[in-house]
Amino acid sequence: MQLRYAFRLYPEPGQRGALARAFGCARVVYNDAVRARRDAHAAKEPYPSSKSLSRSLITRGKLRRDRYWLGEVSAVVLQQALRDADAAYGNFFASLKGERHGPRVGEPRFRSRKDSRQAIRFTANARWKITGTGRLLLPKIGEVRVKWSRPLPTVPSSVTVVKDSSGRYFASFVIETDPDTDATALPDAAPGSSVGIDLGLTHFAVLDDGAKIDSPRFLRRAEKKLKKAQRELSRKEKGSRNRASARLKVARAHAKVADARKEFCHQLSTRIVRENQVVVVEDLAVNGLARTRLAKSVYDAGWSMFVDMLRYKCERYGRLFVQIGRFEPTSQTCSDCGHRDGPKPLDVRTWTCPVCHAVHDRDVNAARNIKAAGLAASACGAQVSPRSSRGGAQRDEAGSHGIPPTACAA
Repeated sequence: MQLRYAFRLYPEPGQRGALARAFGCARVVYNDAVRARRDAHAAKEPYPSSKSLSRSLITRGKLRRDRYWLGEVSAVVLQQALRDADAAYGNFFASLKGERHGPRVGEPRFRSRKDSRQAIRFTANARWKITGTGRLLLPKIGEVRVKWSRPLPTVPSSVTVVKDSSGRYFASFVIETDPDTDATALPDAAPGSSVGIDLGLTHFAVLDDGAKIDSPRFLRRAEKKLKKAQRELSRKEKGSRNRASARLKVARAHAKVADARKEFCHQLSTRIVRENQVVVVEDLAVNGLARTRLAKSVYDAGWSMFVDMLRYKCERYGRLFVQIGRFEPTSQTCSDCGHRDGPKPLDVRTWTCPVCHAVHDRDVNAARNIKAAGLAASACGAQVSPRSSRGGAQRDEAGSHGIPPTACAA
């Protein structure tokens, strides 16, 4: 499978200027491609091909007086910007035809220099390389210092340089992992070991054995600092350097929260996958819950990110991942005798089964029912461990920076 390894870059002042020019030139070529296709659509003409756009926007564009600076960056960066435009229109048309899974994709928009994320991509044709001193040599940029947190398992074919909203630079490599090596990367879990996980807000996760993992609530804990930084930003004059500095301070505070949440999800998901052969979770309607008064807490929990990590790590290390349907009555059914006692208000945390008189903790009981339903679904050959509909490579473990299964017939 493909994994994305991201490492922090520390470019020098001159290299930051060269990267800014590369970001700007790639953005201009992308916008020119989108504009050319919009003009063709308005004129009811066929869309220009990628070959014709490359010739008119890049080859001839370098000869124009108002586009001469396109020659100051690597041509591979400009060609990849055209490929990004092609991919954006391909996803747009596939979404219109109903051929693309997931939410509908709108028409490609113009990119802005104020976008929170700027990125350029270098393929093997650009002749980039990792030097003997551990620096990343990029064409027309130079040797950039990299903080390597781990060695690359294989030689990557391309590298994407990303600048995020907080002004940090990253080098992102897509690696094709070896299945045989991945199978031995984690120690074998106990035979037949399995876990059912009930996700919530009071506790981030409750396991079927009664273990409860408290919700870290990274955003809630940082709200005071974020509020102060946002208040300082709102008082700065628009367009001033002080406002730009204050905006960067807010972005860095949010990035710190996001990094802590991702680190927590990586560590917990790796521990669960290491200790179990089968991992069962419930398909949650995160988008629906995010439209309620609990929206901030739901997004702060990071359920979707955690489930995605469980899914791809199970696939990578040879574990079985099962996701049961969201309408399974896990909180209404007694995990001892199977009696369905009906829905209960959220303030009811413990209840007694009227048939077998067992006293249940609401979340632990739900986790046990999730595990039982997942094991039943996997035993009867139902579809389990669906691939993420987002596509692309998954981000690797911390440190390097679907469709629910069909129930068995009775």
